[in-house]
Amino acid sequence: MERAADLQDTALLTLKFKFNPKLGIDNPVLSLAEDRDPSDPWSLERPRFCLLSKEEGKSFGFHLRQELGRAGHVVCRVDPGTSAQRQGLQEGDRILGVNNHAVEHEDYALVVRRIRASSPRVLLTVLARHVHDVARAQLGEDAHLCPTLGPGVRPRLCHIVKDEGGFGFSVTHGNQGPFWLVLSTGGAAERAGVPPGARLLEVNGVSVEKFTHNQLTRKLWQSGQQVTLLVAGPEVEEQCRQLGLPLAAPLAEGWALPTKPRCLHLQKGPRGFGFLLREEKGLDGRPGQFLWDVDPGLPAEKAGMQAGDRLVAVAGESVEGLGHEETVSRIQAQGSCVSLIVVDPDADRFFSMVRLSPLLFLENTEVTASPQGSGSASLVETEDPSLEDTGVPSVPLGSRQCSLYPGPGGGYGFRLSCVEGGPRLFISQVTPGGSAARAGLRVGDVILEVNGYPVGGKNDLERLQQLPEAEPPLCLKLAARSPWGLEAWIPPGAVEDWALASDLL
Repeated sequence: MERAADLQDTALLTLKFKFNPKLGIDNPVLSLAEDRDPSDPWSLERPRFCLLSKEEGKSFGFHLRQELGRAGHVVCRVDPGTSAQRQGLQEGDRILGVNNHAVEHEDYALVVRRIRASSPRVLLTVLARHVHDVARAQLGEDAHLCPTLGPGVRPRLCHIVKDEGGFGFSVTHGNQGPFWLVLSTGGAAERAGVPPGARLLEVNGVSVEKFTHNQLTRKLWQSGQQVTLLVAGPEVEEQCRQLGLPLAAPLAEGWALPTKPRCLHLQKGPRGFGFLLREEKGLDGRPGQFLWDVDPGLPAEKAGMQAGDRLVAVAGESVEGLGHEETVSRIQAQGSCVSLIVVDPDADRFFSMVRLSPLLFLENTEVTASPQGSGSASLVETEDPSLEDTGVPSVPLGSRQCSLYPGPGGGYGFRLSCVEGGPRLFISQVTPGGSAARAGLRVGDVILEVNGYPVGGKNDLERLQQLPEAEPPLCLKLAARSPWGLEAWIPPGAVEDWALASDLL
């Protein structure tokens, strides 16, 4: 244990850069000294890739938290028997990438949002903690460690409709996969965007990499008049090989898809938005939030809403797995201007079949996010009077006790910030409809005690790091915000933002 924690012995692990003129990027590769035992835990030559699949009604199986006091997103727990455990995700791993996005320097709330938006499948790029710390020591905090595909070089999800010439491709003959496609010039496959020499990865959301030729032929025949293929062209194969990336479906871009998600922007009118949100089971049996009773002439209909649409996201943030009340709260938190992402029944069936989130195929649709960039509306009051005396109040006014239980996502629904040299920790963000909001927490509330321990001492950081593993409820003693407002006692640039608890993903 001591050896794994000792980061001064960096001579055993070196970091090299390989420049690839074809990719046009520097690819960091963690390289091991030749005398190291391959079975040693330090023998991680490059970031690992974990392709997670979410089973119906379950999570990916890991908890994520923001590293306190520094940038980074840390896996703090992996649940046994889940996709995360089966794919090798480990406690302490640092998340470097989500699908084809390097996220190490992104805001924590945005990273959580990307992972949830990718459900039911997500590709995570991770690095073990000890390797990550060595790389940071050698390259600095601003270096990018996550390999990503170059612009326009992605696997393709292609929907092919059979014509008089069939699907317009044949399959290289072999007893077992992998298989490559031979295209007919001007045929249906070529028109649907299948590149020449493409490797066939999936048919209608099912991997065919280990199929026999007979199984693949049967699968294609069962598709009928149309089929959706996940394919990778030669250039994509080569880049993924050089970067060590798997040819994973969440990396794909859509080509000639039969349907797509729709982004609706609604401005509330005198008679409201003009629709009813109802929780029910969809065509595939999955529970969800559906839009009904779309009133003619009101904002919802004018924005393009159709009765029977499934609600996918509010302000760009996925609502999958949320209950009815929390979904309603998120819509209400947007105020009079609401951005919704929806799919009609045909789109719902299609994306369920290919086992990919419709949010991955918005095709550059502009999504209005909240001012805080996390899909949650700010609850900061702006009616505080102007100040003549801007001194720091020694003690905020009033106090109260609150007990919180984790919400459906595993988090408590608030974020803490700390003022450098200031008096205390305070609540800097509250998620509408979450556990904290229901318990009455408000932005600006000051933390006096956590689970009976006073806050304001040297051990605050250590105690906060232990909170994600503490048994609920989370008991807080809070002081109401000063009547002078937050600006009265927070010097500009003096705030350090901390995520309190982990998010179950």
